[in-house]
Parts: sequence; C-alpha cells; structure tokens
Amino acid sequence: MSTTLRTPRGVTPAPRARLRLVLSALVASALAWHSAQGQQLAFTPFHANGIYSVGERVGWRVAAQPGQVAVPGRYRYTVKRDGQTVIGSGIFDPASGTATIETSLRQPGMVLVEVRPPVPDSAFRGASKSEIGRVLLGAAAAPTRIRPSAPRPKDFDAFWAAKIAQLEAIPAEPVLTPGESGRPGVEYFTIRMNNIGGAHVYGQLAKPEGAGPFPALLIYQWASPPYPLQKSWVTDRAAEGWLVLNVEPHDVPSNMPQAFYDALPALIKNYRTIGEHSRDRSYFLPMYLGDYRASEYLAGRSDWDGKTLAVMGISMGGQQSFAVAGLNPKVTALLVDVPAGGDVLGQLHGRAAAYPNWDVSRPDVRHTAPYFDVSNFAPHITARSLVAMGFIDETCPSASVWATFNQIRGPKEAVPMVDSPHNHMATPEEQQPWTRRSAEWLNALVHGQTP
Repeated sequence: MSTTLRTPRGVTPAPRARLRLVLSALVASALAWHSAQGQQLAFTPFHANGIYSVGERVGWRVAAQPGQVAVPGRYRYTVKRDGQTVIGSGIFDPASGTATIETSLRQPGMVLVEVRPPVPDSAFRGASKSEIGRVLLGAAAAPTRIRPSAPRPKDFDAFWAAKIAQLEAIPAEPVLTPGESGRPGVEYFTIRMNNIGGAHVYGQLAKPEGAGPFPALLIYQWASPPYPLQKSWVTDRAAEGWLVLNVEPHDVPSNMPQAFYDALPALIKNYRTIGEHSRDRSYFLPMYLGDYRASEYLAGRSDWDGKTLAVMGISMGGQQSFAVAGLNPKVTALLVDVPAGGDVLGQLHGRAAAYPNWDVSRPDVRHTAPYFDVSNFAPHITARSLVAMGFIDETCPSASVWATFNQIRGPKEAVPMVDSPHNHMATPEEQQPWTRRSAEWLNALVHGQTP
C-alpha cells in the first residue's frame, strides 16, 4: 500500500480564510453590513498546508487586511476537536494589534475554529446576531492516524455477502432506451434494471460511437430529494472516451420533468431516516445494492476494456462509491469529494456527525448504522483512490473522511482542502484542489495510464 498526502501543483495550499456568510434568515441590511466587513481580517495559519503533528502548536495569526480597518469590537472564538468537542475559547480585539488563535491536540484529529465578529445592532432587524456571519478555520493533527470510532460488526462481511447473493438471484434484465445525445460521436441511453424487493435501478448511459473497448466510469449522485439526471453529466465524459453510467440513487426514473419529482410523496423526499432502525429495511440497502448492480452491469458489457472501472461521486455520491469499491473488487479506481457516511458512530465519541446524521443515540439505530458506514467498507478497497476532504466541512466533517480514507488498503492520495466547506457551499477556489486533481486522474485513467 502507498499513501500520498499532497496539495496539487499550482494550488496555493491555504488561501487566507474570509468571513463567511450564513445565508439563512438574513435580512438585506445584515447582508449589506457583513459584505462590507468580509474582507477586513486575514487569518494566516502557522502551517500553510494546515497539517500539524500531535502536540504541536496549531494556530493562526489574525490581522487586518492591508489598507483595511477592522470592525471595532471584540471577536469571540471557539475551538473544537473533531468538530464537536469544545477544547478552548477566547476573545480578541484587532484594534489592539495582531492577535493569535492557537491550540494543540494530544491525539490525531481535526481542529475547527469558529470566530464570530462583533455585530452592531444597526446591522440586523429581526435576525439573530449569531446568524450574521462567522469565520471557520480548519487544521489537522496527524490526520493519517485518525481511526474510526468503533470496530466493524463481526458479521459485516457475512451480511453483505448474503445481500449480494439475494440480489444476484434476481435477473438484472437491463432495458436500454436510446435517446439523442446532443454530442457528435456520442451514443446516449436511459437504463432500467431490477433490484431487490421489486425495486429498480435507473440511470443514464453514454459511450463513444463504435464497438470499443472503452474504460468504464460510474457516477453516483449526491443527497437530495429525487431529481432528474442531467444528460451532460454522461455525454461530456463519453466525449472524452468513457463508457459511463450515471446512477439515480432513488427508485424513480432519471429523466422525468421536474414536476414529476415535485409531486413525489413527502416520505421519499425525507428518505434519510427510512428504515434506520433495521439493517434489512434501511433505505440505503437497495441504494447500495443498486449501485453494486450498476458496477456489475458495466463490467459485464462487451465494450468494456476489462481494465479500468472507476467509480466517483460527491458527498452521498462519494458514500455510494466507497460502498461499491469495497463490495466489488472489479473496481480499479475510486475518486470522491467530501464523501458522506463515514464513522457514523463518531458522535458518540466526541466527533461531529456526518450525513446521513442517523440518530445513533437510539440502540436500534446504533446497531443498524455500522452496516452502512463506509469506513467499514474501506478495508476491502484495493482500488487506486483519490479522496478530497474539506477542513471546515460541517456536513461531512473531515475527521469522518480521514477515518475512512485511512482504512483503504490500496494506493491512495488525499486532497486536503484547508479552507473548503461542503462542496455546495464552497467557492470554486476552495474546491480547486479537488477539481484540478480529479481532472488529472480522469485524464490519465481514460488513456490507460496510472494517475
């Protein structure tokens, strides 16, 4: 096994953090005030790459931006270990000169600092001051030594072997429906296959014209109430040379008008907790099995090159990618950004919870959740893996991602994004390390090269 920990070439390791807006419930006057203040302070980390050793001082120097005068008043900050356990707090006033925020960890883990600026009463009307704005700062102490909070269930492998056998007893019976690709030299189809319990696997497939063979790529989707898959997500990849399948995570067609998805029952739109009390009834059971079936379908096609089978996804798409890479040894490459579903019992051990945020304080949920925890699939992953984590991600906290990444047995590369929140809240600059490095990986893989 080899491990690479790096920031991609040409990417500034740790751009200075900026005051970040919390957009919900803000009134226009608060937005205007905070926008004017957002560029006034710079937080310069002791280590530009955000990585420290256990016991080493972790910190930031705080100063006004050149040519700026900081908002007068006292800024309050809170320091948390692994996004949950408060290990420090303090106050600083930029008017008194350069300030410093510092801490250290006695064990491998993540540091998350939340800074709240002073907010004058005139800046808000009806919104809480705590909603006006804040700074988030992130750092890691020996992140490659972070481990899952709890051991794998002893019958984890037996459980999934039995479920895959149950799936394989059901004929896939793929139905491909051709459609217009909108791209010269690219063929496009929608697909439906059988899943367990009378459910179906839906998705869209695209490929270059001709008999191939082609390298294969599976794309899994992020969390959301059901939505249509965009054709360009597969046709653009097919134009690059991929045989690509994009899987709908829900048991609904992938290409219906938006009104169809809007009219779906509320229950499916709040699927996250369906069956969380039972490993046999979890909503994620048919999701993972449908994802596995999709990987087997691609691997069984005559136009697959038999060499490259990559899986990729963001957030819940990364969660599904981890599960499939752990279940199917035919997967040769894993590319995921801020993956969900890792170290799901972490909140019982002082770590912030990751999506799907199952209520593991309940004994039945606590028993069920580990069977869908991607950190328990990771030890079976031998595929070459690229994993990106946002150090200020509060949806899929980076401690859960590191805990999962560190269990991978095959060659792997971490892409730390020191100033990035979860992907949909991040700027292109904050996500650039992932954007750049994943593009380099895909370009290498589609040409039969090692990233």
